[in-house]
Amino acid sequence: MDAAFVSELRRIVGTEHVLDDALELLTYECDALPHLRESPAAVVLPASAAEVQAVVRLCARHGVPFVARGHGTGLSGGALPVPGGLVIALARLNRVLDVDIPNQRVTVEPGVTNLEITKQVAPFGCYYAPDPSSQQVCSIGGNVAENSGGAHCLKYGFTTHHVLGVEAVLPDGELIHIGGTLVDTPGPDLLGLLIGSEGTLAIVTKIIVRILRRPEAVQTLLAAFDTIDAGGAVVSDVIGAGIIPAAIEMMDALAIKAAEAAVHPNFPPADTVLIVELDGPASEVKALFGLVHAICERRGATTIEVAQNDEQRARIWRGRKAAFAAMGRVSPNYYVQDGVVPRTRLPEVLNRIRQLEARSGLRIGNVFHAGDGNLHPLICYDERVPGEADKAVDVAAEILSYCIDAGGSLTGEHGIGADKSQYMPTMFTAEDLDLMQRVRCAFDPHGLSNPGKVFPTPRLCGEVPGPYRQHPAEAAGLAERL
Repeated sequence: MDAAFVSELRRIVGTEHVLDDALELLTYECDALPHLRESPAAVVLPASAAEVQAVVRLCARHGVPFVARGHGTGLSGGALPVPGGLVIALARLNRVLDVDIPNQRVTVEPGVTNLEITKQVAPFGCYYAPDPSSQQVCSIGGNVAENSGGAHCLKYGFTTHHVLGVEAVLPDGELIHIGGTLVDTPGPDLLGLLIGSEGTLAIVTKIIVRILRRPEAVQTLLAAFDTIDAGGAVVSDVIGAGIIPAAIEMMDALAIKAAEAAVHPNFPPADTVLIVELDGPASEVKALFGLVHAICERRGATTIEVAQNDEQRARIWRGRKAAFAAMGRVSPNYYVQDGVVPRTRLPEVLNRIRQLEARSGLRIGNVFHAGDGNLHPLICYDERVPGEADKAVDVAAEILSYCIDAGGSLTGEHGIGADKSQYMPTMFTAEDLDLMQRVRCAFDPHGLSNPGKVFPTPRLCGEVPGPYRQHPAEAAGLAERL
């Protein structure tokens, strides 16, 4: 990256908002998946959509690859920099632009945190439903990029079900608007295409989300079991009974131990705990909650705790939502993976993971959205021990193979990023991947926007692996052939 390019960046956003000192760049070497690291050539922090647009146009003219970054809480290496490339950090685009309570709409910039949306509308009895465990710090722009979910996605869906419109900058610098304030708009679902595309199609600079009225009643219970099989059976029984809880979450003994050490939620000692939450009209919640309680008893729950007030409910959820970070209390390093299995196959896959734990010698904590089969195995290792970090990667790959074998998916909400792109051929055919890549090339024919993510090489749009890249003019022929 030459001095003239950096000088132009400073002209666009101001000198203090361009970072190119090696020490300053350390912060941006990785997201929350620290075993993948790469230093960018520079980081730019624009403060408006116009500045994002100007920066992207500059990159397009010079053939410089760029990676959009939110708050860096992603767990798939989606914000991993490109060697010799630029990181466009969106933390300064952090304004809530409009709160429209009568129409249940909120318009925000991508640097606004997920939880801030709920805080803005809580005085009006409303909330924003997607709730990743990192919702206090993760950005809504990152949620859009990864199609984030959270504990309550079983009933309320993912980010894609709550975003109605976006403003975005295409890789050539064009500013576009997709969707709007309506629940649905005519034509192809370009909004659905953009959400979850992991920054490979555009940089989102404004988001219109829908908010919901808080339910009349919420009931939460915590049930403990001696086996994972018993907890998994409760999940199948509850769904089989026609009950759609707001959330069904499970944690195993290692995850419970970590949470207790970190935030002291006072969970009972058990092999497995299950959190079930129902919400909706009070009479409905009361009737269905009795059924859930009875199912837990029938499946041999050793303890059932029913939250009697908001404070007790918050304590239960604090233990669950702290689980990822809490693993640092029981292991010097850990690797979070993210796969999906049909919920009826949960006991089978979890038992395979336990056998793998014994065979590999690495402890594996399990925390997961049991209602939709979204597993989050936490693979513990010590990077100071030669070979353990590589072993953790191999263990994670084997767990993903269990998910695919069971008819599941490589990811439920964390995305593919740089971490799992090499596994995409295990789930998709070459023809599938070629079609996906042709869609990407239609948006980004020169492969400048978050290159090297999602797709296994050599499926490229003008990209060359490593620090050597084609100028856009030289890449056009490849893009046409794709």
